[in-house]
Amino acid sequence: MTETIMLMGTSSHVGKSILATALCRIFYQAGRRVVPFKAQNMALNSYVTKDGGEMGRAQVAQAEAAGLAPMVDMNPVLLKPTGNSCSQVIVDGKPIGNMSAREYHKGKSVQLFGHVTAALTRLQQQFDTIVIEGAGSPAEINLKEDDIVNMRVAKYLQAPVLLIADIDRGGSLAALVGTLELLDEEELALVKGLVINKFRGDVTLMTPAVDFLEQKTGKPVLGIVPYLEHLGIDDEDSVSLEEKEHEAERQKQTKELRLAVVETPKISNFTDFDALADEPDAEVLYVRDAEELLAAAPDVILLPGSKNTTEDLLHVRESGLAQAIRQLVDGGTPLVGICGGYQMLGEEIADPHHTESSYDVVKGLGYLPMKTVFAEEKRTVQVAADCPGMEFYDGVLMGKGLSGYEIHMGRTEFTAPVRHPFHLTRQGENAVNIWDGALSEDGRIFGTYLHGVFDHDGFRRQFLNVLRLHKGLRPLPVQRNRHLEKERAYDRLAETVRKSLDMEKLAAIMEGRA
Repeated sequence: MTETIMLMGTSSHVGKSILATALCRIFYQAGRRVVPFKAQNMALNSYVTKDGGEMGRAQVAQAEAAGLAPMVDMNPVLLKPTGNSCSQVIVDGKPIGNMSAREYHKGKSVQLFGHVTAALTRLQQQFDTIVIEGAGSPAEINLKEDDIVNMRVAKYLQAPVLLIADIDRGGSLAALVGTLELLDEEELALVKGLVINKFRGDVTLMTPAVDFLEQKTGKPVLGIVPYLEHLGIDDEDSVSLEEKEHEAERQKQTKELRLAVVETPKISNFTDFDALADEPDAEVLYVRDAEELLAAAPDVILLPGSKNTTEDLLHVRESGLAQAIRQLVDGGTPLVGICGGYQMLGEEIADPHHTESSYDVVKGLGYLPMKTVFAEEKRTVQVAADCPGMEFYDGVLMGKGLSGYEIHMGRTEFTAPVRHPFHLTRQGENAVNIWDGALSEDGRIFGTYLHGVFDHDGFRRQFLNVLRLHKGLRPLPVQRNRHLEKERAYDRLAETVRKSLDMEKLAAIMEGRA
């Protein structure tokens, strides 16, 4: 029989994803066949699985912690906000259309619960432990009737629930008590324990609070988890992006290289730049307007992916960012675009089917001789590529067996001969011979559809060393082993949470002995 544990929060961003990741690692280290699960995610950061399905990145990190390859059954429903209270709805890894919040929550969501239960059934057949993550709060009365990610899942599985509160933001005791007060009798019975997360300071000072909670609620407090910084684990959404910006502000002017990421309103897959930010000589700054970009005086400008490329492109132009980018590029600053950012570098973007916006055509930034047309079908595929020798800036970038993924609606065609920086050798399971991306004539601007290209240690270090050489700095050897560091991060996280929680009590809860 498959054991389950479900983590719910008193609100969003209390640390459910990280604690679920920790439990996945703890159970994996104990030799269990453990798998993560979240019925419905809402995030702009997504990932493409080996079979071409799209899923949320939180379950990708949890899968890695559990020693598994990510698969869409871990996250059968994904909502990707497109703006104006609308989202693209992705079911079993494939988009089924765009819907307003009202249309989805008042009609479609409950219809999709069959996909949730089907995914759970398949996981139960393969694994002995499922770590389940909820979303937001189970006590949001206005959403409860149509909820498919919190108590509907717990009731379906009769899964024991741990309720988590974030003490760092304040009001955690009231949040725990209040959330329990708003649950019905069956839901309340499923909550088997409480967890206080993100605690700073002397944990012994929390003894009166723990005693109060247990007496007031009749629920045991399984532990107090300390505030964990610099985890080195992929983030999922815009709130974690805000945390990155705060961290960048703390590190301001302490590193030799400054990389400016243009933060557009619909920025997506900003995890493309996490590996760069982890380098000891690279400071990654997220800039929202022309003034911030010019003040940053960056060594390179990075245009990220976007969930709504046409509207983000209009924002770049209307906000003055396009003019600031032009000023810096004309002064010699290199410019790199990934996915949606790559599309923006061309002459125009056409959306004849209005798959992303109401605009038929939007003028591009004009740096590369190409035009992009949005198709009705999204391309989602894992790829392998070589970089045979890109003459970028003052150096040459090379790499073999670079793995990544594509996730885009646009199909790009070139209006003049152009150099392509990457040679695709595999798409999914198929061997291919396709060139990707474009490089400007002067070698200072390039774009690519490849997400994850900077995750490769050697290529990333070459990229940074080219910037260093231009500044008269000596090149550095490879500084990071990203795979090894992520594995160590999962182990550190698991060790901290294992020490913080009453693991015997958790085992009793999962085995039904509590």
